[in-house]
Parts: sequence; structure tokens; C-alpha cells
Amino acid sequence: MTEPRHAAPDEEQPQVVVNDRRRIDPETGEVRPPAHAAPEEGAAPVSEEPLVAEVVDEVAAELKTQLDERTADLQRLTAEYANYRKRVERDREAVITNAKASVASELLSVLDDIERAAAHGDLTGAFKAVADKLVSTLQKSGLEPFAHEGEAFDPSVHEAVQHSTSPDVDGPTVTAVLRRGYTFGEKLVRPALVAVTDHEPAAAAPAEDA
Repeated sequence: MTEPRHAAPDEEQPQVVVNDRRRIDPETGEVRPPAHAAPEEGAAPVSEEPLVAEVVDEVAAELKTQLDERTADLQRLTAEYANYRKRVERDREAVITNAKASVASELLSVLDDIERAAAHGDLTGAFKAVADKLVSTLQKSGLEPFAHEGEAFDPSVHEAVQHSTSPDVDGPTVTAVLRRGYTFGEKLVRPALVAVTDHEPAAAAPAEDA
């Protein structure tokens, strides 16, 4: 049997190397520098605090950029929705106004009859009460009559069917209303038929004989 070999006292024994790869020093609690960046002999220990702070700053900057982008998107969507609501509301009001104006225009001939009856003194009794109620209801809904004698002639709302001249007026003037005009809000429902008188310079006085 072979006896176990014992190393000679002066024979070099193999060394066992244990690498401690823990990043936190269990004794001091400090962060150890990376293994590839071991400090030189006599140099102060390297702290990872600046590296951690840099990473935190980069993450914070990225989050701020994303937050700014999301905020801008939200503001844009909010503005678009507000404009959409305004446009829908404006279109809805226009549709309602046009519908009311269309109904009112169908009743203009009735209003003309009521005005002629009032001018001839025939608007009395129950007929007058009904007529007054109809006129009041239409005016509350937005229908307004216009055109009066003595006002300046406006071709955008007046339709001249008679012309005359006189030195008593300074310019084209409505001297007779043949048919009342009506507006509904800002919409012209019907122009007024009027007689217009233009200015005519007064004739010069005859010269006296010498």
C-alpha cells in the first residue's frame, strides 16, 4: 500500500483566492467601486454617489420630457374639443334661427293684412286681440319690422319702386312705405318696398330788370 505523500515543510502550498464581489461593504456599509476600476494604491475610495445622481437626473429629465409631451397633447385635444363644441353650437343656433325665420316668412302675408286692416280702421274687437297676440309672439321669437317714412334710403334693405325729387330732402329719403320689411335676428327676411325722394336743387330766383 502506498503511503500518503506529505508535503515537505519548505514546499510552497497552493493559495486559495476568494473574491468578494459584494457591492456593499458589510463592515462599513459603503458602496464599493467596480472591480475594473479599482483605486490605485494610496488613492481615496471611489464613491458612486455622483454616478447615482447622474442616473437620477437623466431619468428625471426623460420623465419631464414625456410629461411635457403629454401635457401638450392634452392641451391640443382640449382646444380642438372646445372649438368643436363652439362650431356645433353655432351650427345648431343657425339651424334653429333659419327654421324660425322660415316659419315667420310664411306669416308675413298675414301681417300685411293685419297692417292694412289697422290702417283702414277694421282691426277691432276679437280680431284685434288675436292680431296683437300674433304680432307679439312673432316679435318675441325675433321677427322685427322696419322701414319708416323719413329715414334714409338703404338699398341693402329697401327696394325702391317709386322715385321723385324735392328740394326739401338732403339725399335719397324714404317718403312712403308701400310694404313693410322684416328681419329675423341679423337675417333679412324681406326687404321693404318704398317710395324714394331724391334731392333736387331749388330753382334760382329770376334776375330783376335793371
